[in-house]
Amino acid sequence: MTTDVQAKTKVAVIGSGNIGTDLMIKVIRLSRTLEMAAMVGIDPDSDGLARARRMGVTTTSDGVRGLLALDVADEIGVVFDATSARAHVANAAALAATGARLIDLTPAAIGPYVVPVVNLDAHLDARNLNMVTCGGQATIPVVAAAARIAPVRYAEIVASISSRSAGPGTRANIDEFTETTSRAIERVGGADRGKAIIVLNPADPPMIMRDTVFCLLDDCDTDAVAASVAAMVAEVAEYVPGYRLKQRVQFRRIGRDDAENSLIPDAPPGDRWMMTVFLEVAGAAHYLPEYAGNLDIMTSAALRVGERVAAHAGTAVAR
Repeated sequence: MTTDVQAKTKVAVIGSGNIGTDLMIKVIRLSRTLEMAAMVGIDPDSDGLARARRMGVTTTSDGVRGLLALDVADEIGVVFDATSARAHVANAAALAATGARLIDLTPAAIGPYVVPVVNLDAHLDARNLNMVTCGGQATIPVVAAAARIAPVRYAEIVASISSRSAGPGTRANIDEFTETTSRAIERVGGADRGKAIIVLNPADPPMIMRDTVFCLLDDCDTDAVAASVAAMVAEVAEYVPGYRLKQRVQFRRIGRDDAENSLIPDAPPGDRWMMTVFLEVAGAAHYLPEYAGNLDIMTSAALRVGERVAAHAGTAVAR
């Protein structure tokens, strides 16, 4: 009698900082279809590389060049990049000749924007997939949920995170964060116009991630919109358990002459609704503290994308 054992896809994580290390631990602890093959960094003394070695993962501190020199390099089907927008451009070029699929956790946006519950199915064949930003992963599902019920003329999101959870990479990419998130609100969320704001909160003890979503909607059934948002939040919570609504979805009637309509001068005139949604994202504390929900939602979403991409591509290699 033979037993079918599901093969796992070997993956590498580039970036041995907080995000990369948390993602590595999620792959090892949570994934039934992905297997850590290599942890890549540039600082030989980083905690991420040290932890990877203790967990039996092959490591290199020579960056992507070191990754390509590893014996296991040809077996890797998926590479997660948790470095920076600028570094990802160079990393993507260096990995272009390989057969690996790239999942980009930086705001570089070389490939299409992907939010798992919104548009992953449309991009399963893409070579390079961009995970937008933490604010985008948290708020774009809400914009998309509203857009499937009524036209979203304008959407604005405010992502508030603890300053302690904003490492050097996050701080170096603030401009890219706002630009990338704003574009993704339109391209993925479906809003006519999008705007993103990030707030680094120095509160002590640290606050967990909180997000506010404002959407200006054409006249519609607000109960249907609220139900759509609640259903979408439940879908995200399947892979980000700490993701939740802080309170019921709120609506305020906007007359055609009210100031809010000046946000969309090219839209047809009419009465509208202003929808406000308050979200909270607590981290799973696999490696990062609970308040770092902004980082946890990125690694959780990336893990979901990696598993789906690997399954679709059929890149699994038998152990």
